[in-house]
Amino acid sequence: MAQLSVVVPVYNEERAVAAVLTDLDAALRRAPEVEAFEILVVDDGSTDGTARAVRAAAEGRPAVRLLARDRNRGYGSALKHGVRHAAYDLIAIVDGDGSYPAEQLPELLRAMGDAAMVVGARTRAGAVPLLRRPAKWLLTRLASYLADERIPDLNSGLRIFRRDVYRRHENLLPRRFSFTTTLTLAVLCDDLPVVFVPIEYRPRVGRSKIRPLRDTLNFLLLITRTITHFRPLKVLGPLAAATFLAGALKGAWDLLWPSDPAVGPNLKTSDLLLLVAGVQLFALAMLADLVAKRR
Repeated sequence: MAQLSVVVPVYNEERAVAAVLTDLDAALRRAPEVEAFEILVVDDGSTDGTARAVRAAAEGRPAVRLLARDRNRGYGSALKHGVRHAAYDLIAIVDGDGSYPAEQLPELLRAMGDAAMVVGARTRAGAVPLLRRPAKWLLTRLASYLADERIPDLNSGLRIFRRDVYRRHENLLPRRFSFTTTLTLAVLCDDLPVVFVPIEYRPRVGRSKIRPLRDTLNFLLLITRTITHFRPLKVLGPLAAATFLAGALKGAWDLLWPSDPAVGPNLKTSDLLLLVAGVQLFALAMLADLVAKRR
């Protein structure tokens, strides 16, 4: 039987959080595989009645505890705060906006086994809002290629992981929305077992905090940075090859069709720079890969 700490990050979720806590508490009380549990609600500086709603929901539910913060520091920062206060070594996270099925948490716990992490994967068609689907598809495919692993859901906000796995990668985890993306990539790139369990996904209550354009660009940078940390050849290798190939093709063009017939065939400085840059990037990629494997 498991002992589970559940961290629920909230920011201006007064309309949704009470139902989330009610469902979560009821589901964990009924679950035969749960010996003990706590629900830590991290109010990340809400300016509405979120804290009041949490206190009301906590009445008669001793497992629910409010951790109030004086100002907003970000989604990832709120999760880190909750993990620091967690009493148990199995940590679950559930977003407090009503979009994730809290009642499926025991199902994730059963599926975990000896895995490092289990993720609730939003695989049902239409689960993700239409506006965000192209960016999510692109980022997920890119991450799957770079991580050498099929990733059904990169940044699901419903998952369970082990405290020692979290501590192993804590220094990489950012303060903002990219916390879950980084954790997924870090665990997979470390060749630790991850289980993905299909879940339902509902329209959130209230307004989303995600800004599609800015956050998509940030996710792209984050994916590249995280993969470079673990598998630099996957990022720098293709870049080195593309640079060297550009130099080779440009050099061949200048030799076959010189711009100045009077001078005749010759390699230009730009051709040599591209060729040398390609070789240097490849050497850097090999060195970075060696360092990454020795960490």
